[in-house]
Amino acid sequence: MAKKAAKKATKKVAKKAVKKAAKKAPAKKAVKKAKKAPAKKSARKAGAGLMKPYTPSAALGEVVGNKAMARTEVVKKLWVYIKANNLQDKKNRRMINADSKLKPIFSGKDQVSMFEMGKHLSKHLK
Repeated sequence: MAKKAAKKATKKVAKKAVKKAAKKAPAKKAVKKAKKAPAKKSARKAGAGLMKPYTPSAALGEVVGNKAMARTEVVKKLWVYIKANNLQDKKNRRMINADSKLKPIFSGKDQVSMFEMGKHLSKHLK
């Protein structure tokens, strides 16, 4: 019986210790959060590589314009051209059918997947 009583006593002491620790921990975290909250973060800027202006080649310039622009802008304008001229394949929308302006950009291929398009574009951006 003495063993059972000792076990109960140690369990009660352990529970009290856990409760005290739980009460103290949030107070410390609240103080730390209060100190960190006033600090303002600066706005995240795009990397120089993404926003670097590229000059399109003459062939690409016919489609997107000759003005220097970021690679992302070139891709956006190319997609505008593709959608305006209905150049996506009807069955497989991932494929782009080249017209007379896009054929020189796509290395003379009649059809290119949208994932290959970036590879072909890089050859025309300096």
